[in-house]
Amino acid sequence: MNAALVLSLIVLFGLSVPVAISIGLAAVISIKAFSNLPLLVVPQKMFTGLDSFPLMAVPFFILAGVLMTHGGISNRLVEFVKSIIGGMRGGLACSCVITCMIFAAISGSSVATTFAIGSILIPAMVRHGYPVAMASAIQASSAELGVIIPPSVPLILYAVSTETSITQLFMGGLVPGLMIAAGLVVMVQIWCRVRGVGDHDGADRRPLWPAFRQAFWALMMPVIIIGGIYGGVFTPTEAAAVSVIYALVLGLFVYKELGWSDLPRLFRDATVSSGVVMLVIAAASLFSFLISLSGLPDAVGDWARDTFHSRLTFLLGINILLLIVGMFIETSAAILVLAPILTPVAIAFGIDPVHFGIVIVVNLALGMFTPPLGVNLFAAAAVARIPVQQIFPALVWPIVTVILGLLAITYVPVISLGLVRLTLGQ
Repeated sequence: MNAALVLSLIVLFGLSVPVAISIGLAAVISIKAFSNLPLLVVPQKMFTGLDSFPLMAVPFFILAGVLMTHGGISNRLVEFVKSIIGGMRGGLACSCVITCMIFAAISGSSVATTFAIGSILIPAMVRHGYPVAMASAIQASSAELGVIIPPSVPLILYAVSTETSITQLFMGGLVPGLMIAAGLVVMVQIWCRVRGVGDHDGADRRPLWPAFRQAFWALMMPVIIIGGIYGGVFTPTEAAAVSVIYALVLGLFVYKELGWSDLPRLFRDATVSSGVVMLVIAAASLFSFLISLSGLPDAVGDWARDTFHSRLTFLLGINILLLIVGMFIETSAAILVLAPILTPVAIAFGIDPVHFGIVIVVNLALGMFTPPLGVNLFAAAAVARIPVQQIFPALVWPIVTVILGLLAITYVPVISLGLVRLTLGQ
């Protein structure tokens, strides 16, 4: 049944069948043709996969991201960051990285970050002389912080699929996310000097104090959400619900950029996005059940122990595998299919599951802006109104920067585990 599961999935992906349908159909084919299980197990396992309280955070964070994008929060964050660093050379590009980092700490979605921030900063960078491909590449790579810095939907999915603490994963993702953001800031500073752009980025920035006053309530959002989780005030799932209420209040009553008539459309958009993710999760739960039943994790573990003779070589092999997977497969599906298989093997090599989860998510985040199928690339190209292939040559700098950060995260576990151990008193 192992071969049937894997081959069916590869063939269906190759035929461009939607991800959720591919995963579910591969499972059904394997059940029908290569097992004695009744088909009744299909709805049972799919329902069981969704019957999880932590998963409630996913639709809430998706809805919060939609409300933030249309409620005036993203624009005020951009203006505030520009008022601080917009006057330096390459200030607009640095503002893109920092604003994406802040927005990521609220929405948890890289695609939402690309559209919300890119629609403001890509045109602004082009107006200030940045090549459109360079501006799009900076935006696409900065938006990947949305799945590393908590709250992060992929981290939630990893936690649910491997029974790892969501709170610990959120703590583990904070320092790596900040480190990659810092690396991207340094990169764009060097890049701007090499390309000779960004000399006049401060021409239209607002004074600091007015920009801060306008952005104050938006800036309080990550403080409340992240501070509430780390302070033990509420769980990540409760934090997701709080983020929706906060974004709704800001959009309707504080910034007044949302009207009651807008809500049905925004709720519909969030429902469709949530439904897609939940269908993938349900199908992947069935797929994971069959994988466990077939003994594939044990087989992979035996193969890994025979092939890799140390933790260092195992991690190198996993990085190469995940970099390739991330280029072609949607992040949620990749996590839900691979994490239950690879995590037990990683634990057998003495790797902490929180550390391993961060390695997986950073790898797949890199795949979000690498050719040929990086979702952030298509989002940035749509905002910039250029063919996605035009961005490819400009991606070398960001890709090298994130890979260097990934190697540090992979081989220096304290980057991911330091805050967790400090909190747990270890």
